[in-house]
Amino acid sequence: MGVEDLIEAVQYGQGQPADDLTAFVGDVATGKVSTEEATRWLKAVHKNGLPTSDTVVLTQAMIRSGAQLKWPEGPPVVDKHSTGGVGDKMSLMLAPALAACGCRVPMLAGRGLGHTGGTIDKLESIPGFNCALSPEEMMDAVAHVGCCIAVQNEAIAPADGVLYALRDVTDTIDSVPLITASIISKKAAEGLDALVLDVKTGPAAFMQSIEDARTLAHSMVNTAEGLGIRTVAQITAMGEPIGTHIGNALEVIGSIHVLQGKGSADTRELVVFQGAALLAMTHDEVDMAEGRRRIEAVLNNGKALDRFRAMCIQQGVDEEVASALISTPERILGTAVSQTTILAKQDGYVAGYDAMRMAQLARRHGAGRFALEDTIDDHVGFILQSTTGTAVEKNNPLFTFFHTRDLIQDDLEDLKNICKTGPTQPVNPHRLLERINSTSTKA
Repeated sequence: MGVEDLIEAVQYGQGQPADDLTAFVGDVATGKVSTEEATRWLKAVHKNGLPTSDTVVLTQAMIRSGAQLKWPEGPPVVDKHSTGGVGDKMSLMLAPALAACGCRVPMLAGRGLGHTGGTIDKLESIPGFNCALSPEEMMDAVAHVGCCIAVQNEAIAPADGVLYALRDVTDTIDSVPLITASIISKKAAEGLDALVLDVKTGPAAFMQSIEDARTLAHSMVNTAEGLGIRTVAQITAMGEPIGTHIGNALEVIGSIHVLQGKGSADTRELVVFQGAALLAMTHDEVDMAEGRRRIEAVLNNGKALDRFRAMCIQQGVDEEVASALISTPERILGTAVSQTTILAKQDGYVAGYDAMRMAQLARRHGAGRFALEDTIDDHVGFILQSTTGTAVEKNNPLFTFFHTRDLIQDDLEDLKNICKTGPTQPVNPHRLLERINSTSTKA
C-alpha cells in the first residue's frame, strides 16, 4: 500500500495496515516521503482522526525509527511532558529538582509549537548551552549530573522529528493521535520507568475544553501504559500565563528565581505536583504528600539549583557563566532594548490576563516561529509587575512588554486589552484541575 492508499484509508475511517503504516513512518524518517505527501497525510489524520490500533502502531513505529536508551540498574528513570502553555517552563526546574531527589532524568524536549514556547528555545538563550546531545552524550550527562535536557535528534524517533516540525507550520498541531504518538514515542525511547503528563486546558491551550483535555490525557496514559511505563496525567488550567516572566530568556530568569527558593507561586506549585507524582510512582515509601515535601526541600535548600548549574556546565556553559547565571540571571541573559509598560487606568484589582493574546503578540515580534526557517528572538516577552488578584492603584504598572521591533497600531490595541482590572478581587484557583492515573499507579 502506497502513501496515497494510506491517505485514502484515513479519509474513509479505515484502519491502515500495520506493516504499511510502519513502512511509511520509516520512509518519513529516511526522507523517502516528500514534504507534500507527509503534509497531506498529516492533514488527513488531523481531519479524520485515527483508530486506537493505528495510534499504537504509529507510536511503536516512531520508537523503532531510531535509537532507544538502555539504562543499567540504578535509580528510577523518569521524565515529564507538557502539551504546552504560555509561560510553561516547568522542565527547567523539574529536571534538576528530580535529579537532586535521586532520580535519573534524560529529558528530550522540543522547540516552540504554534503560540507556545519550547523548552529548547528557552535553554538556547543561555550562552553556550548545547541541547544537541547524542544518545551516548545524554547517558553520560545523566551519569555525571543526574539529568540533561536535549533536543530531539535524528537518532531518537527521527520520524517524529520530521512530522513534529511539519505540524508546526501546517495547522495540524491539535490532533489527539498525532500528539499521542509524538509525545509517547520520544518518552518511550528514553527508557523510562515513569512519566508525568501535563495536559493543558483553557483558552490558551491546544485542548481548550476539559473534555478534549481528558480525551488526550486518556489516550497518552493508555498508550504509555501499554508500553510498560507507569504514567500519570495532570490536567492543568491554561487561561492565564504561568508565572511572571513570559518569553524565552525571561522564562529562564523566572525558573532560576524558583530554583533560588523564591519565584512565582503558581510556577512552583506545578513543579512540586509534577515532581511529587514521579517520586510517588517510583518509590514505595513515598506518597504524594511526601513527594511534595521532598521537591519543596530541594527547591528551598539550593540542591536543585546546584544540579541546574551542573547541568549547564555539563552541556557546554562556561563555569563562570553558569555561576553568574544562577546568582544574577538578569545580568547574563538581559532583555530586549525596547520596553513598553502598561499602567492601570483605575484603582482596583487585576482581574486577569489574556494569555493567548500575549503569546500571539510575542510571536509576531519574534518570540515564536511562523515557518521552519524563522529565527527566534530570545529577548522578546513580558514581565508581569501585577499578577491576577493583586490590588493596584491608578497608574501602577501592570506589565511590561520587551521587544526589538517597532510597535504598530494592532500591537498597541493588543497591549491595551491583555490585562483586565475590576473593582472586586478575583479568586485565584489552583492550576491543577484533575489527575488521571494509570492502573498501576499509586493514588
